[in-house]
Amino acid sequence: MTRPRPSARAAEVLRLLTDLRIPVFLTVHANGRRRYGCWQSVGGQTALPTDECDALLVTGRIVLGDPVVDRAKTTYRVRAAPRRTTRSTAHTARTTAHTARMTRASRSALTA
Repeated sequence: MTRPRPSARAAEVLRLLTDLRIPVFLTVHANGRRRYGCWQSVGGQTALPTDECDALLVTGRIVLGDPVVDRAKTTYRVRAAPRRTTRSTAHTARTTAHTARMTRASRSALTA
C-alpha cells in the first residue's frame, strides 16, 4: 500500500520535522484550538499550517510524544513517523531464509 504524495506545504512540514535541530510542537488549548509551531533560530516561534499537520497526523506520517499538561493547554512534541517499507521487510525475510539454507548446507557438508 503506497501513501499518496503530500502537498507542497505538507512536504515542507515533513522536511522541518526530519531536521532534529528544529523542535516542533502541537499545543491544544483548553477551548480545543490546536496550533502547531516550531522554534527557529532566526525568527523565533513559527506557526505551521494546522490543516496540513492534522492531515499528516491522520495519515500516520507524524506522531505525537508524551503530553505536557497544564491548566490552559496541553503540549506535545511532534516527530516524523518512522518509515516502514514492505521492501525492506521482504528483503530481510529473503536474507534470513538464504542464511538458514546456507547454514544447513554447510552443516551437511561438514557431516558428509
